Amino acid sequence: MLVDTHTHLESFARRGELAAVLARAAAAGVGRLITIGTAPDDWALYRDLSAQEPDRVSFTVGLHPCSVEADWPAAVAGLEAFWSENSGARPVALGECGLDRFHLPADAAAAAQVYAGQREAFAAQLDLARRLGCPLVVHSRGAFRDCVAMIDASGIDWRRVVFHCFSEGPREIAELTARGAYGSFTGILTYKNAEAMRAAARAQGLPRLMLETDAPWLTPVPWRGRPNEPAYLRATAEYAATVFGATLAELADVTTANARRFFSL
Repeated sequence: MLVDTHTHLESFARRGELAAVLARAAAAGVGRLITIGTAPDDWALYRDLSAQEPDRVSFTVGLHPCSVEADWPAAVAGLEAFWSENSGARPVALGECGLDRFHLPADAAAAAQVYAGQREAFAAQLDLARRLGCPLVVHSRGAFRDCVAMIDASGIDWRRVVFHCFSEGPREIAELTARGAYGSFTGILTYKNAEAMRAAARAQGLPRLMLETDAPWLTPVPWRGRPNEPAYLRATAEYAATVFGATLAELADVTTANARRFFSL
């Protein structure tokens, strides 16, 4: 069995396609999915979905840096309630949250203002994750140094941190490994120009590997060019097995055990 540790099921659910998506995932050997919260619009949807499919779907809640608006304090204030006794299904992690320089405005002053808001929202979520003692799913795009510095300062247990869609190189993954954190890898691993990412995956090592789709984005080869979905995790896993010189069964066993342990599945 494979675990898709980071997917976004909202679009499938709202189009009435979720049952078919889950069926295709199961047929491909992807037996567990973690659907990742990004904004208040999807948190309750994912909670209810996890309650309906407890053996197949887990969920997280968090405020994505690109979802940080002027009213972000009210949104972040609503996160903790999802861990209460009467909230229904509970999240398996907080996130995704973090920093994103890629989508900043072109105007320098506007970009600085938006990025400052991202930092404030991330700091608030780091504080919540520390108090809850829960796993943390980090979004870091063009902001690795700042993310690491803020997590260092937060007092969070690094062993409960995963940088999703890891897209840096061996040096950066070594920094995470030294702290006890993880990087998880998407279908980008299969792209021809992603040798630095493959080197990072090898540097982290198969014993610490976790895989994800980040669907509906980042479709792996040979399905690149069409919308991604959890079933396509198998293609990434098959390719990753060649990167590590392992069989698919060996890779599935290791990555599933890592996902179960990290997210307490």
